[in-house]
Amino acid sequence: MRMRMRNALGPHRAGGYARTMTPSRLIVSVPDPAFAAELADLGERVEVIVWTMDAAPETDRIDLVVPPYMSARDVVARLEGVETRLVQSQSIGYEGTQELLPQGIVFANAATVHETSTAELALALTLAVQRELDVFARQHDWTRAFTQSLADRRTTVLGFGGVGKAIAARLRPFEVKLRAVATHARTEDGVEVAALEHLHAVLGETEVLILALPASERTRGIIGDAELSALPDGALVVNVGRGTLIDTDALVDHVRRGRIRAGLDVTDPEPLPADHPLWELPGVLISPHVGGASTAMQPRMVALVRRQIAHLLADEEPENVVIRT
Repeated sequence: MRMRMRNALGPHRAGGYARTMTPSRLIVSVPDPAFAAELADLGERVEVIVWTMDAAPETDRIDLVVPPYMSARDVVARLEGVETRLVQSQSIGYEGTQELLPQGIVFANAATVHETSTAELALALTLAVQRELDVFARQHDWTRAFTQSLADRRTTVLGFGGVGKAIAARLRPFEVKLRAVATHARTEDGVEVAALEHLHAVLGETEVLILALPASERTRGIIGDAELSALPDGALVVNVGRGTLIDTDALVDHVRRGRIRAGLDVTDPEPLPADHPLWELPGVLISPHVGGASTAMQPRMVALVRRQIAHLLADEEPENVVIRT
């Protein structure tokens, strides 16, 4: 699909949001034809074009830009010179993006899209390591063994945003002893949330630790040698947040000594090199950053883009705005 018209009216600021003078047609770019087909019924006020962002666009105005999944940081520089009202990422995380964006960009993340799938994977990794499913799958014989339950385990979710809350909601039916840790102490959604300053005390009482924090300078290495040492012997650490949350060298050391087990969807470095010791250490199960990569993603992403289009057509503040350059 190609652009058929442009609007000469530039954006102006109103209440901190880049508003336009309501163009006669909203131009939306998506990264592939399948995504475009999902928006084909939007009517004459919306024109959908395909822009993979591997080259400059054929127009200098795109009201809403949807970059390719998992590569927004690699392509946002192509927005230079493009008049746009909103860039809608397909990921929740946006670390390192702000410094790469041209000036004047409003950038939204994909909150509401990936929480469910990421929570599913957190539970899958937790159950698989606890019940040693990877071991059973490799042994090719009918040797039975007693394994760790998830039921009755003292389970802590570190981070209680959208993903953390989705994980906690799915943990409840497994009859765990559940608590969370976040910046501020509170009780929310029936979960006792301890303040981050009490993390070490909580870790001493935690048998399963699930990390659901975003990446930032504050969270980098939040689980290092001291935190891993605070966990009891045999504890399981599951990371579906970002790889930089854990000091990888410290984790390798604790796993090698048989103190800690791990289920990792994210690692540092990422991708994890093929010769990295984490791949072969017993008690470690790794998936290649696929927390949000499920069949739930596309319809939820399309629904978010449809809502954002409605906001722009109504000259309203978009959802999920996390960066303004």
